[in-house]
Amino acid sequence: MTLSLLEGLYFPHPIDLMKERKIEKLDLKKDLKHLYNPPAKAPVMLVVPPMNFLAIDGKGTPDGPDAVAAIEALYPVAYTLKFTIKKTQAIDYPVMPLEGLWWADDMASFSMGDKASWKWTYMIMQPELITREMVDKAIVEVRRKKNPPALGKMRFERFDEGPSAQIMYTGPYSAEGPTIKMLHDFIHEKGLVFDGLKQKHHEIYLGDPRRVAPEKLKTVIRQPARKPK
Repeated sequence: MTLSLLEGLYFPHPIDLMKERKIEKLDLKKDLKHLYNPPAKAPVMLVVPPMNFLAIDGKGTPDGPDAVAAIEALYPVAYTLKFTIKKTQAIDYPVMPLEGLWWADDMASFSMGDKASWKWTYMIMQPELITREMVDKAIVEVRRKKNPPALGKMRFERFDEGPSAQIMYTGPYSAEGPTIKMLHDFIHEKGLVFDGLKQKHHEIYLGDPRRVAPEKLKTVIRQPARKPK
């Protein structure tokens, strides 16, 4: 009796079940559009919420060996996390753009373009579902496959930037000066000052300089600011 009841029924293979799972997609770029797609004509003020990042610190020019090594470590870990989450949780999301915090012990030397003395943090934002344990496992996986030199410098941290001014800049990185000045003037005109604890110049790189002409590169330029005490 039991066998006759089971005849003709289809029992899907586990692989078929995986194929049929509906993939949930996180549209981070749409949800965070106000953070990653500001207007280009004039700066705007906004409050940047706390977010999680993969991050690596360094010193020197943006195209120096330490900076290149940091980027070559960040992206493999970010993509390993993305593919792991898609496979294990059926959730897909885009790898977010590279971001850079820039500063110097003497901010005057930073403004004057003494790039050798610049300090930086390169980072890639991670969705809230990513945990430290997941990051640790992804680092182990990347180390096993590629082991980029800067991998050991990577950390996973929460960054709370708070009130900031930002603007979209289009063009080569070397010509950002006038746009940065516009942003700083905007902050001062509003009676605000750079936040002493968060005064790091922030850039978000929306274009790949290997594939996009310099005059078409888009960069979000952000500067935290606050009311004077």
